[in-house]
Amino acid sequence: MAPPSAPATPLVHSATVANSSSPAAESLWSRVSNYVSEHKVAVFTIGAVVVVAGAGGIYYISQNSAAPAGGESKEKKAKKDRRRRDKDVKEGSPKSEKQKDSKASVSDEAESSLPEVNETTVEALSQQQRLDYAAKLKAAGNEAYGQKNYQKAIDLYTKAILCKKDPIYYSNRSACWNALSEWEKVVDDTTAAIALDPEYVKALNRRASAYEQLEKYSEALLDFTASCIIDGFRNEASAQSVERLLKKVAEAKGRAMLAGKTKKLPSPTFVSNYLQSFRPRAPPAGLADSDSIDEGTGDHYLRAGLQAIQRKTADAYEEAGQAFDKAMELGTGHEALALNWRGTFKYLRGDSGDALADLTKSIELDPKMTQSYIKRASMSLELGDRDAAAADFEAAIEHNPDDADIYYHRAQLHFICGEFAEAAKDYQKSIELDRDFIFSHIQLGVTQYKQGSIASSMATFRRCIKNFEKVPDVYNYFGELLLDQQKFQEAIEKFDLAIEMEKQTKPMGMNVLPLINKALALFQWKQDYAEAEKLCEKALLLDPDCDIAVATMAQLLLQQGKVDQALQYFEQAAKLARTEAEIVNALSYAEATRTQLQVQEKYPQLASRLQGMAGLGGR
Repeated sequence: MAPPSAPATPLVHSATVANSSSPAAESLWSRVSNYVSEHKVAVFTIGAVVVVAGAGGIYYISQNSAAPAGGESKEKKAKKDRRRRDKDVKEGSPKSEKQKDSKASVSDEAESSLPEVNETTVEALSQQQRLDYAAKLKAAGNEAYGQKNYQKAIDLYTKAILCKKDPIYYSNRSACWNALSEWEKVVDDTTAAIALDPEYVKALNRRASAYEQLEKYSEALLDFTASCIIDGFRNEASAQSVERLLKKVAEAKGRAMLAGKTKKLPSPTFVSNYLQSFRPRAPPAGLADSDSIDEGTGDHYLRAGLQAIQRKTADAYEEAGQAFDKAMELGTGHEALALNWRGTFKYLRGDSGDALADLTKSIELDPKMTQSYIKRASMSLELGDRDAAAADFEAAIEHNPDDADIYYHRAQLHFICGEFAEAAKDYQKSIELDRDFIFSHIQLGVTQYKQGSIASSMATFRRCIKNFEKVPDVYNYFGELLLDQQKFQEAIEKFDLAIEMEKQTKPMGMNVLPLINKALALFQWKQDYAEAEKLCEKALLLDPDCDIAVATMAQLLLQQGKVDQALQYFEQAAKLARTEAEIVNALSYAEATRTQLQVQEKYPQLASRLQGMAGLGGR
């Protein structure tokens, strides 16, 4: 996740991080998801069904195909026929006392009338006798099941199966094993039922539940997904199960990925957006004059790190991080500042624990260094501790009530928590203290937009263009708001201006977000996949580690049915993520995509039928 204090930095949505939403108009990840939701294009699609990984998780949209004039669709008719014949036992529906009394036990007379069959005697029965015996045994099994006499029911269903291998009999016996928590046997019997009827929804759901009990989450996910597709995503419990399992699978894989992950800086786009959210500060007097600093000392490395940051390239940021580490190793006369910067780069590498320790030590050494409070507050918010973040902002104000950065970043806290009125007040306070910081103006305009004051927001951005006409960020974020209003032509014009200005002012450290925004605009407006892909490819050439560019490319490929390629990009996005929350979000997309491939492979007849219906849903 992008640091909460970043200036309009796109975030990977995660409900687990302080109810985070983007400090910008919306994150690129979020906007892609929202567009998919609103226009029913696929993040995960097999025909008439769309699965969308959004801010709250994975959810479903059904695209109902129209029935032929004057009658039911084939799918509806087949489902109704299945319901008519699918009279297997019902789980979890207690009978009334009167019903229980009337069926207290299988009567002796009924017991004596049941046929005795085994593997040997069944061979001598005619086909009709087998069918008759099977029906009687199944009915008796159902009665025993209703009395919770599961072992007797199992015996009766087993005899019924000897007479007739029917998917309902296997499913009913699996219900007994389910009641006895014999999960492996549930899997065996439901698998037998599904082999006889591949679209047996109840058996699929029961096997999925058993797999989940056995902690075979990927297998459970596949079964629940197939069940949802067959059932047209009308079973809310199954759809919620898919969401739950996607999260479980992603979390398990995410923890493993995070444990083996090398701590490294994210993309230069990410780092630049975070660092520029703080107003530039002149170095202390002792660091300004290079002639007074001996080469090879801690002060020398601290100064070198501060200079490297200004170059805004991947190599420069790596150099800066190493320089701050070296400055602390050798010792410096500006320890509080060095700790501030070492903590900042540890945080950017995803090492929040050590970063918080460095910033806390920085504050102890110099309680007036308000940026250390602000950065610690940002990290606390990302970790879900809003109270700690609020306390740090209050402490910073006590030490320097005229520091405009404090109000800007506290406004970000309010924005993230959806408190737009409070955010607007703090952005305005930040502007009053320093009118030259562009991001306070941008964020005020974005906040007005989120409050529904569209006219005020547009007026704020027009003033920004007048007063900061050479700043590309103004055009980029104004373009985002125009895109949100589906003013596609105007939005693209703003993105083009931002791209051109980025080329002119920052050729080596170009912010690639306008390129991605333009790609999304062309995709939404004209479904111009080819040009959108080119723009994403260009962004990735400039910034290969930009996770937003990688994720957007994955979405574009998925839209075109290039599922294998899309999966590779989603997995790459997970590798680029900094935190567990980011990794889980990216892996949720990847697992949904992987499940699509598995369903197509395991249920080709189902996949092809539903794909044939895809065009009926429209966009």
